[in-house]
Order: sequence, then C-alpha cells, then structure tokens
Amino acid sequence: MPAKAKVTKEMIIDAALAVARREGAENINARTVSEKLGCSTQPVLYYFKRIEDVRIAAHKKGSEFHINYVTDLSGKYERPMLEMGMRYIQFAVEEKNLFQFLFHSNYYTSGQLSDWLTGENLDSVFSVLKIQTKADTQQAYRIFSQIFFVTHGIASLLANNAMVYDEAYCIKTLSNAYFGAMYLMKGKNLL
Repeated sequence: MPAKAKVTKEMIIDAALAVARREGAENINARTVSEKLGCSTQPVLYYFKRIEDVRIAAHKKGSEFHINYVTDLSGKYERPMLEMGMRYIQFAVEEKNLFQFLFHSNYYTSGQLSDWLTGENLDSVFSVLKIQTKADTQQAYRIFSQIFFVTHGIASLLANNAMVYDEAYCIKTLSNAYFGAMYLMKGKNLL
C-alpha cells in the first residue's frame, strides 16, 4: 500500500482559500477543507487549533492574491492608474466571493485604511502617480484615495450584485474621478 501524501499547513490554507472562492468564506470549516484535500479533518485540526485561525490564514493569502492581481498591469488601458482601478473592479466581478471575504467580512484587520493606502505594496503606484500628476507625496495620496473610494464603491456594488458590469461606464467614472481630483489639486488646491 502506498504511503499517504502528507498534508501541509500551506495545503490547508490553499484549500480554505479555494472554498472561500468557490462557496464563500462562511463555508470554511474543517469538513469542507478536508474534503477539498481528500483527507480526514485531523490534519486541519492538527495545524490549526481553531477554524477561525484557518479563516485568518486564508484571508491573508487571499489578500496577497488580490494585491498581485490588481498590480499586475499589462498596459491595456491608457493610464496605469486607470488600469489598476479597472483590475480592482474586474477582480470584484470575477472573484465575488473572495472580494466579499476580503472587504466585507470581519477578517480585514489591517488597521486604518490610510495604512493600507500608503503601504509598501503601493509605493510603485505612488511613484508613477507623482510623476504623471507632478504632485508631491501628500497630493498623490489624496488623489489616489479619492480614486480608490470611487473604485471600491463600484467594486462593492458589483460584488454584491447591486449593479451590472459595464466596462465603458467604469472607465468613464474612474477617469472622471482621476481628472476631477487633478483639477481640484491643480486649479483650486482644495485637496
């Protein structure tokens, strides 16, 4: 009889993330994760004392997946900020369950929104934005945060089936937010 494959902690986290993506995070439990792995619940309960810890680990891995998805720019859109916003929205359309888990659950524990918006994962975005807009760091942050609020609002509505995805509408809305923030910064310095 061949030896059984060893289940690792990383495999459990991947399986929990797969459950969240397919069925929703509320369905992450020892049984669903072990079924995904084709094993008993014993390995899940060995590595994680509480199923809550599995959900937290899956949320962290899902967040990393989301950041990589959003920042993997291909040049499809005319401006990097527009492409990043559109990728954020497309993620909500393609990964509704995961988007809800990441942003509409109690597992988002990354502190203040301002911490996330200025985190190291966005350093390259701020560099590009500062060059494009000829803005200083504070102005770039304000421009980005205004665009982010509009983008996240659209993505949330889409992830919750409160609107139908329309690429042209999303592009126009994000462009208006970008140019509106630019106008305020340059014209009236109200940002």
